[in-house]
Amino acid sequence: MTTKADSKRRVVLGGAEPGDVFDVQDQGEGRFLLVRLRRPEPNRDMSREDSLRAMDERPLRLGMTWEELARLTREP
Repeated sequence: MTTKADSKRRVVLGGAEPGDVFDVQDQGEGRFLLVRLRRPEPNRDMSREDSLRAMDERPLRLGMTWEELARLTREP
């Protein structure tokens, strides 16, 4: 395949989709290697039940009293 750069130095790749990301490697002597990078899988949103279960398993509770925390974090 042969393509030509436009005035903004862009080229069109026939097999590329909008949003595709490529790693451009300059191999010297006017050669470039394009490697298409895989899109990461989108994170699955947690359901309400999953969220409540996670909060039950790991509650946000301080493992010490406020006085102990103050003693550890304040300068003497």
